[in-house]
Amino acid sequence: MSQVAEQVKAVDDKAWLPKGRQLMKGNHAVCAGAIRAGCTAYFGYPITPQNEAIEYMSDALLDVPNGIFLQGESEVASINMVMGAASAGRRVMTSSSSPGISLKQEGISYIAMMQLPCLIMNVCRAGPGLGNIAPHQGDYFQAVKGGGHGDYHLIVLAPNSVQEMVDFCVLGFDLADKYRTPVMLLSDGATGQMMEKVVLPKPKEYKPDKPWATTGKTPGRERNIITSLYIQSEDMEAKNKTLQAKYKEITENEIRYEGYHLDDADVVITAFGLMSRVCKKTVDLAREEGIKMGLIRPITLWPFPSGAISKLADREALKFFISVEMNAGQMVEDVRLAVSGKKPVHFYGRQGGIVPTPDEVLGAAKEYLK
Repeated sequence: MSQVAEQVKAVDDKAWLPKGRQLMKGNHAVCAGAIRAGCTAYFGYPITPQNEAIEYMSDALLDVPNGIFLQGESEVASINMVMGAASAGRRVMTSSSSPGISLKQEGISYIAMMQLPCLIMNVCRAGPGLGNIAPHQGDYFQAVKGGGHGDYHLIVLAPNSVQEMVDFCVLGFDLADKYRTPVMLLSDGATGQMMEKVVLPKPKEYKPDKPWATTGKTPGRERNIITSLYIQSEDMEAKNKTLQAKYKEITENEIRYEGYHLDDADVVITAFGLMSRVCKKTVDLAREEGIKMGLIRPITLWPFPSGAISKLADREALKFFISVEMNAGQMVEDVRLAVSGKKPVHFYGRQGGIVPTPDEVLGAAKEYLK
């Protein structure tokens, strides 16, 4: 039995933990996926609405061989613990919610420069400031533009269901290891708290192959050194060029998106995460009224599916795009860049933790159709 199969069996042998097809809360499901993906370390600090994740891992990792769980004294401490575990070659995860992710940004920038794989989950809440604990999508800029200092990117995955919380967690770990980069799972308070049926994956055959890791002195090789500090400007530029080459490779190979009724659409909604589910219903309602509406949903927020959106904009019959978000207008800027002036790009959003209804979105689209 593989190491991962052993650790999942050890966890699953506990009667209260889920097996197979289950009704699960999003914050629990993502952690169940992490265990099955080979995660053996978690470091975090409580904040609503993601506390179920830290609660789950505090128990589950007790039964994972060599499992480590630590509640840091702060978000700053926790992200630096992630840095240490990732340097040693562990599959490591942390989670938080908007203000907590803000506190982790310095550490995330360090991790990106050190090229360390890890998974970071942000269960977004309304802001700015402390805001409230309702669902929001106001952390888009922070996630996709690099919220810390310097020139870097995270791969950003945006789940819209509890099942995708599981699936994207497994995918996120794989992408993190493949490219030696931090990956962010950008969720929200509703997706983290909602309960849906999920099918938990089988244990992943994860065999760590990280010759770069700081695992102590090994016969036959020099010791590994991982750092983000390069005093000489030429050395720092060279390391930055290495990062940019990697980001170019990711952009060429890892863009993911979903289309819905796009074949004949003359009005296209762009939406991600929870709002993409709402907007699917909007499309159905519009079709019932004879409006040829479609939806394009970015799954990777970075790298962004600019090419797919640009191709849609080339259609002569397409009237306009409308970006629907739970914020004041963030992804809409990337949509406008992709469209490049070929078609109008409108925006509709709600703030403060208010989730627009399908009818509300349809009403906004009808106003633009006038």
